[in-house]
Amino acid sequence: MHRRSRRRPALLLTAAIAAAAPLLTACGNDAHPGAAAVVGDQRITVAQLESRVDEVREAQRAAVPDDTQYQQVVARTGTLTRDTLHGMVLDRVLHRAAQDAGVTVSRKEVQDMRGELEEQAGGPEQLETVWLQQYGVAPDRLDDNLLVQLEAQKLAQSLGTDTSRPEFWQALSEASKKLDVDLNPRYGTWDVQKSSRVDTRTPWVREITAAGTQQPA
Repeated sequence: MHRRSRRRPALLLTAAIAAAAPLLTACGNDAHPGAAAVVGDQRITVAQLESRVDEVREAQRAAVPDDTQYQQVVARTGTLTRDTLHGMVLDRVLHRAAQDAGVTVSRKEVQDMRGELEEQAGGPEQLETVWLQQYGVAPDRLDDNLLVQLEAQKLAQSLGTDTSRPEFWQALSEASKKLDVDLNPRYGTWDVQKSSRVDTRTPWVREITAAGTQQPA
């Protein structure tokens, strides 16, 4: 679909960078009740996260009306909640890095990029389908996502690099530090150096799990 290779690295920003380990059930973040994450002075509430996940599930359901096939889609995207939170946080980190570098993106640039991609994909609906299936982006969020892609590209250009290079990710790391990203433990932690969500390894969770599986004497 993507003839121009320069777009590929940026598109990976919304792919699942999160680890594939199972989600651990832990206590909520007492310092930020009701928050899935705090990024700078912005809170991403659990309700906002769940709403974003519901948007994707509704779009997937509309695209796959067959019950069996839909369940297969759900199974293949079992980490959707964690991946969605990762994307919501990374979008804010990237925006901060772009601001620090004096990078801006106009609505016309977004529309121009969308037009190019729609032509490559074979039409608006086909493009929405690709973004939904490959990147977990609901149709109504497509323009927002393309803005993020353009910010990533222009930030990399301003640094004289591309989105696959350490210099680009160092800029995101610095933005992460400034924003002091704080995740609710149930969703893992934020790795500042990698600007990525990682699963929390909590010994007491393993102990409780082990105790719960012990057979009675």
